[in-house]
Amino acid sequence: MYASRDRLVIFDADGTLIDAFRAVEMAFSHHGMDIGDYQRFQRRRKLLKYLGGLREFPKNLRHQLNKENRKQLKHTLTEIYRGEAMLFPGIDVLLKRLIEQSDVRVGVVSRNVTIEPETTLRMVFQRHGIDASQLDFLRCIPLGEEKSDQFRALRQEFGINPTRAYACGDEYRDYVSALAAGLHPMVVSYGFEDHARLIDDFAIPHEIISRTPTELSARLSHALDLDEANPGTAAS
Repeated sequence: MYASRDRLVIFDADGTLIDAFRAVEMAFSHHGMDIGDYQRFQRRRKLLKYLGGLREFPKNLRHQLNKENRKQLKHTLTEIYRGEAMLFPGIDVLLKRLIEQSDVRVGVVSRNVTIEPETTLRMVFQRHGIDASQLDFLRCIPLGEEKSDQFRALRQEFGINPTRAYACGDEYRDYVSALAAGLHPMVVSYGFEDHARLIDDFAIPHEIISRTPTELSARLSHALDLDEANPGTAAS
């Protein structure tokens, strides 16, 4: 029925592999804006994510209404990503470990909003000693495009049984896309949406949510029957 007995692991980039909040925070500050603290950022609804809360909204809105200001902000964000953005602790070890597995297809599907995002992500990975050309795929899609089509296409391209495929992301949309493509979803709560919001607002089962990169590494390593890339025990 399926051409391969390989496993498939698809990662989101921003908020799952990369500490995107710190990069956005630095870019906002450079342009005289304030994105607010991390906890409030995680709890905001999607439309208000980058406009701030009540404290930050008026100033941020003035800056973002201007097309030229938005262009400059994107340019600054790109420079910060390429020069300073970091993977979450331990994620480099996890990626390298997965790349080494001959029967695991691993890569990234991202909505990264920097200029030429594939180049940007390659530079972030390279800074952590990861050659992105060793990934099986690196695909950047527009903000409005659903990931489920990409997930399904990758699974079919590699001939992988959907029960042997995993998609790891940090937002409700990542969870829905995984389910829509028949993949096992893994969700993290250290990214763009916090643990309570994922459970209370979106009814995502707490059993598949990792609170830390260490927990994600342990959970994924266990699912793939690998020695754990990082110490720690995933929550039951």
